[in-house]
Amino acid sequence: MTENFHRVRDLAKDLEAGDMNRKSLFMDYEHLEDVHVQELRSRVFAKSRFGVRGWFLLCFQWALHDLCSVVIAVLILLPMFFGSVRNSAGADFFLSSAGLCGAIVLLVWGNYKASMYYTAKADELYSKLGMNEQYNKERYFMEMLSGVESQKDLRINAQQERIDREMEQICQSLKAGRIKQTNYHLKREGIGMATANLLSFLVYAYTGICAYRGLISIGSVVVYAASIVELSRSATNLTHSLGKMKEISMIAKDYVEYMDLDNRKPAGSIPVEKRRDNRFSVTFEHVSFRYPGADWDVISDLTLSFEIGERMAIVGKNGSGKTTFIKLLCRLYDVTEGVIKVNGIDIRKYDYEEYCDLFSVVFQDFGMFGFSLGENIAASDQVDEARALDSLEKVGLMERFRELPEGLDTHIGKEYREEGVNFSGGERQKLAIARAIYKDAPFVIMDEPTAALDPLAECEVYEGFDKMVGNKTAIYISHRLASCRFCQDILFFDQGKVVQRGSHDELKGEEGLYRELWNAQAQYYVSV
Repeated sequence: MTENFHRVRDLAKDLEAGDMNRKSLFMDYEHLEDVHVQELRSRVFAKSRFGVRGWFLLCFQWALHDLCSVVIAVLILLPMFFGSVRNSAGADFFLSSAGLCGAIVLLVWGNYKASMYYTAKADELYSKLGMNEQYNKERYFMEMLSGVESQKDLRINAQQERIDREMEQICQSLKAGRIKQTNYHLKREGIGMATANLLSFLVYAYTGICAYRGLISIGSVVVYAASIVELSRSATNLTHSLGKMKEISMIAKDYVEYMDLDNRKPAGSIPVEKRRDNRFSVTFEHVSFRYPGADWDVISDLTLSFEIGERMAIVGKNGSGKTTFIKLLCRLYDVTEGVIKVNGIDIRKYDYEEYCDLFSVVFQDFGMFGFSLGENIAASDQVDEARALDSLEKVGLMERFRELPEGLDTHIGKEYREEGVNFSGGERQKLAIARAIYKDAPFVIMDEPTAALDPLAECEVYEGFDKMVGNKTAIYISHRLASCRFCQDILFFDQGKVVQRGSHDELKGEEGLYRELWNAQAQYYVSV
């Protein structure tokens, strides 16, 4: 039976982890950048190695076992309590037995209250010492140390000793916290042991006196004493299990709050218009946006429009709102004020998945996954080989592709497959662009994915990619002006607003921030 409980407990833990991971996959994107939400997830996993339901099943197993032991002990003791009432001293015996039962109840109840008190103190200490933050740091460092790219940076910048010191500080901090928590747990266990020993002493003294007075037979002493000891021990353990369940309820509170997070973003239901000419108009009408918890607008009263088929460049200094503009357009966030329309319809009314199909985006922090090359390009486990190869050809990776031992089935990286292949940073960059080409969406967005390149190389990548997108709308984002000068429509962002708009030649010829930044950057460019 115990083995089956363990299997059910482990299954419950796996199901719970699966539920939380599924929640992370489908919750609104804004939740993923919310520190409180991530702390909820971290606390659940840090505090409960078996999972909430797994811990509950484990404690239920303990409680059920102890409850059965209590019932069996009571059934054994019934003859002693009621059978001896028939003799001359029965009334005294019954009263003294009732007194013993009262003493057992009081001691068990006191043990339960002590258990609950020290459990609450240990949990309070967890928050007071900031142990959750330390667990977060520990998990961050573990993830960082497992990454090949971060390890290169650590070595070239001689950061090993610093990381080692910080890891040691984290370990010492967690160790000190665990010791203090353990002290509370030891006090709880100590009171439990003292209660059990006191109960045992009372029981054996009581049954011994009863045997001496002839109220019970000598042979019955061991049976009754053992039954009463088992009754008190099981009752004590039962209170401990109930106390543990209350502790689990504290963990469950975080779990329930995480799982009950609402998707505030409306999913929409209107299908996106299917147009053969891929003609779409986009309008921002007095759009403002601020991130949750912030007290300032990242985008402020933005009004603009553009058509599919145009080439638009969004430029400006770092932190001017360029990437936030793309997040709003792609509906990773919804606007705080105003409205964004596509073909005259509020984008919040469109079916969300259909709306996302309009965009091929290469973010500046694009991700490559530990899947096969084909699955990374197709963003699916269903790969159109001809389209995938065409995408690789267009980004100039066919020569590298021919060297791969398993072709499109070659895994990227060695995270979980020894046969995987590590691609260079430039190759991964091209693979991200190949993924955008493969998707063949009406909107193509390049959000500074080449920021690590020199200006000339970045310009060459953008111009080459511009030829590939054909009649689609292409939006290029960069803080380097010359990289996107081939675009006829350039938007210069500053403090969440479009302060200038026009072609490169127009903006360079007029007073303003664009010309100032251009002159500051011109020394890095070739002749234009």
